[in-house]
Amino acid sequence: MVHDEDLPVRKRTRLEKLVLDTLGIEELRDYIGELQEEIARVEADIARKQGHRSAADAFFRKP
Repeated sequence: MVHDEDLPVRKRTRLEKLVLDTLGIEELRDYIGELQEEIARVEADIARKQGHRSAADAFFRKP
């Protein structure tokens, strides 16, 4: 008998995968643009959080 805790952890998918076969070339380019905008937004948030962490690490560093 297999229990849920015995199964490997599945990575959660955050984006809905589109059926690409139904999209035209311009629609695919628009989709790529949307994804690139989202990547840029996430990278900016990562940079902001790293800045906060660096500041906190510097503040709490032992002299």
